Amino acid sequence: MNYFINQYKNSINDEIYSINLPSSKSESNRLLIMNALSGGKIDIDNLSSARDTQTLINLLKNENDLDKFDVLDAGTAMRFLTAYFSVATKKEVVLTGTDRMQKRPIGILVEALNSIGAEISYENEAGYPPLKIKPFQKQINSKISIPGNISSQYISALLMIAPYLPKGLEITIEAPIFSKPYIDMTLALMQISAIQFSQKDNIISIKPQKYQKSTQKVESDWSASSYWFSIIAQSEIGKKVFLEGLKSKSFQGDNVIKEIAGNFGVSYKFEKTGLLLEKINSAENSLLKLDFKKCPDLAQTVLPCAASLNVDLEMTGLESLRIKETDRITALKNELSKFKCKLTEPEKGIWKLDSSNFTAKEDIHIETYEDHRMAMGFAPLALKTGIHIKEIEVVNKSYPSFWEDLKSFGFELIEQ
Repeated sequence: MNYFINQYKNSINDEIYSINLPSSKSESNRLLIMNALSGGKIDIDNLSSARDTQTLINLLKNENDLDKFDVLDAGTAMRFLTAYFSVATKKEVVLTGTDRMQKRPIGILVEALNSIGAEISYENEAGYPPLKIKPFQKQINSKISIPGNISSQYISALLMIAPYLPKGLEITIEAPIFSKPYIDMTLALMQISAIQFSQKDNIISIKPQKYQKSTQKVESDWSASSYWFSIIAQSEIGKKVFLEGLKSKSFQGDNVIKEIAGNFGVSYKFEKTGLLLEKINSAENSLLKLDFKKCPDLAQTVLPCAASLNVDLEMTGLESLRIKETDRITALKNELSKFKCKLTEPEKGIWKLDSSNFTAKEDIHIETYEDHRMAMGFAPLALKTGIHIKEIEVVNKSYPSFWEDLKSFGFELIEQ
């Protein structure tokens, strides 16, 4: 199903509207794996309703009854379950996913796990799911080295199983390190459940130990909040929204959106139960330099927002976008061109967005490429003109109530 989103009028909603953001699926999915490794000792409050998390919940719930586990398009579940089953399964299992998931590389993680003592093989193409995983027999290595410029989920997956290993694990993360806040999040959540570790430079050491009983409450999702930062950035001065459940001290690296959005005239203020956003002035810069190395998931929010405000961008740290739900760099390039904006890579590892010719013509159709962040990242451009969003169901992956929240805030959505 598709939506046509009518141009939003600021006059529709003059009060400060409150948005109940979804819970963080990043935190939720890590805690679910830790809980499984602990034998159910972690009491998790406020689990995410995102499809990725619900998929992981169902697979772990039926762990003893299934021989084949289908993660659908949940990349986090694929990486985390690969590590989990490699040390915890009591029988041979197959781990698979959608056609797109079977094109997303996982070889580096599999090689690392096999070097430790796991027995994982490929059902089809080497380096890609589906995977056949046999029960763990013996740890043959307690020290590994892994590149830091690949998915941080590989590293998080290894960290979470490290205490479970008979000899523990020492991981050397080779610089440069991308998405480091997600690695820090994993360690912080493990620490709450009494896992001790040592860290020196790029080496993390974890001895054999057990996850202890704990209660952990999942924070609201900062990635989901980014779409509201974009909406306020593109609204008239004085427009406000309150985002429930965000904390000033957060494990989530995407909380950097509050600083990025400051360049677009958005102020923020933490209150007791969340965060108040307000549009206070126009965009400050005509050229903004950003490094997405620590927050790649924000790119699909920030680029369309910057384009609509005629802010040019010079960017680094986008490399991992090519192996996400889709090739996100190509997807962004294609859809931004519909607004007469150009996304280029004039030098390897450096991207530029030219927003000088931004044009909000009527009847623009946004392809979502089976990618939730494409739908939500471009939806705020309805502030500039009516737009069509295709495959609206993709938001269920991370933010199932997104469209309802837009309606409540004042956008008009027409099913097509």
